[in-house]
Amino acid sequence: MTLFDKAAFHITVNHFRDLPEVSGGEVAFAGRSNAGKSSAINTLAGRTRLAFVSKTPGRTQHINYFSLEAGNFLVDLPGYGFARVPEEIRLHWEKLLSRYLQERAQLRGLVLIMDSRHPFTQLDIQMLDWFSPTGKPVHVLLTKCDKLSRQEAAKTLHEADEFLKKNYPNCTVQLFSSLKKTGMRDAEQVIGKWLA
Repeated sequence: MTLFDKAAFHITVNHFRDLPEVSGGEVAFAGRSNAGKSSAINTLAGRTRLAFVSKTPGRTQHINYFSLEAGNFLVDLPGYGFARVPEEIRLHWEKLLSRYLQERAQLRGLVLIMDSRHPFTQLDIQMLDWFSPTGKPVHVLLTKCDKLSRQEAAKTLHEADEFLKKNYPNCTVQLFSSLKKTGMRDAEQVIGKWLA
């Protein structure tokens, strides 16, 4: 049995005041809208439709809570970067995300999803800059690594690791593929330690 086996949808939140009371801890998943965040969540949970996967990037427009065991939660944050939404809504998301990431006491760590072919975009760096002052850990999943050759994947991982060690020492990184189920156990071990 895995950490995510009994993951179940709990609540959708659009305002900081509506965040649920939580007895355990939370692990948040964030990433650019087309980086494969929902697919990664579904792969870890062993489901196909726990988190909504859309052909239109930016469909996750609220904070979605999924209950795990022992009062813990997986938190799916709105994807950033591609959603075609009015400026007023985009600013609301940014304010909500920023406040959640910086103030939520129950948040144990952030899983940051990046496409292994295009890691560390300007928005990824902005997310790291927002979250780093909390001192909480970040684990980067370099998704879609099945689209790289073994040599390219190893080079990408090495360069990402070096960049994070130099600039964001509280971050770790790994390769991940929802299609090939690569890196599932490694990701689960990291998240499990945060929630233990």
